[in-house]
Amino acid sequence: MRNSRPFTLRRSEIAVSPERLAMLGDAVFAIAITLLALDITVPEGLHDSEVPHALRELLPAIGAYLLSFAVIGVLWLTQHALFRLIATVDRWLLYLYFALLAVAAALPFPTKLISEYGRTAAATACYSGSIALSLGFLGAMYLRLLAAPALAAPGTDPAELRTSVRRSALHVLVFVTAIPLAFWSPGLAKYWWLLVIPVRALHRTPAPAGPAAPATAGDQP
Repeated sequence: MRNSRPFTLRRSEIAVSPERLAMLGDAVFAIAITLLALDITVPEGLHDSEVPHALRELLPAIGAYLLSFAVIGVLWLTQHALFRLIATVDRWLLYLYFALLAVAAALPFPTKLISEYGRTAAATACYSGSIALSLGFLGAMYLRLLAAPALAAPGTDPAELRTSVRRSALHVLVFVTAIPLAFWSPGLAKYWWLLVIPVRALHRTPAPAGPAAPATAGDQP
């Protein structure tokens, strides 16, 4: 990354650069993903005839694992896209990022809840709330860059930041509204989560345009 200006907490001997924060985030996300897989186990000492039943019993845990793996993967990719826009980290960005990492590190817990008690409103609401929190902290970091342009990398387009804030707000809205919906129908609340797919597609950040190809002798003016 090109960012190098550190954020000093109190004195010059304690400094955190965007690169160091991103490395910490990589470690936290990697550990969270690893912990997800630890709950996928079968009892020992099964007879051959009991193995198929044990594997069928694992399907909710595997489904929850794949869902949370995708969620953590999206969070990891989004945080790297965010850090490409950060030149300097201030106290607010640091607090918001630590809050994001705290939620990400705890995601194995709601994942276990929804794998074992996915038909209950409490487990579904807890999972929805955890995702809403993580997306909310990411959106707040984009909002902080928009409110304090001096923290953003040179050449950062404010329109891109506004689009990211708007997209994060809509994502949070999907998962927050799924919480009361879960107490009416946990299954319907899970289908409600799929709304993030069209929201993400409608607010996709366009790729930067590449350099124009050089004209050849046969090209028309």
